[in-house]
Amino acid sequence: MTNIPARILLGFAAGALSHVVFQGALGVVYFSADMIPGLPWSFKPLPPFGVPTTLNFAFWAGLWGIAYALLERRLTARLGRIGGGLLFGVAAMLVRWFIVLPLKGAEIVEGFVPNLVVVYTGFHLIFGIGLAILFGAGLRLVPQPARVSLNARQG
Repeated sequence: MTNIPARILLGFAAGALSHVVFQGALGVVYFSADMIPGLPWSFKPLPPFGVPTTLNFAFWAGLWGIAYALLERRLTARLGRIGGGLLFGVAAMLVRWFIVLPLKGAEIVEGFVPNLVVVYTGFHLIFGIGLAILFGAGLRLVPQPARVSLNARQG
């Protein structure tokens, strides 16, 4: 698929779905193991606009999906589908730890609280895997443009 807008749309959808499905499923496991205080899906409004929590996180995951869509060919060529997804999940985690948390006034690396480090590491790794799987599946579902060989046109 060489159509950049289609790749971007697919990346956004794969990212948002990876959050809801893959991170959501892992969140249920974490909740069942008493590692997190509540189920991962929530309609609790977040300030400042009152967007439901799950939709907010799905939106941001979709933006990460766009970044993945633009890098996917290189990541997959070098590391394979799952390896590229894992590396991308690690990159998202590092951005959280060293950029997002300090901007919010929180300590880097979840304050080095072991339970939080395990939970957020797992969330980011499963996000990357899910993103790669969903994006790859989407690529197979999108019709590919027909390739016409030069010999066929000359005939």
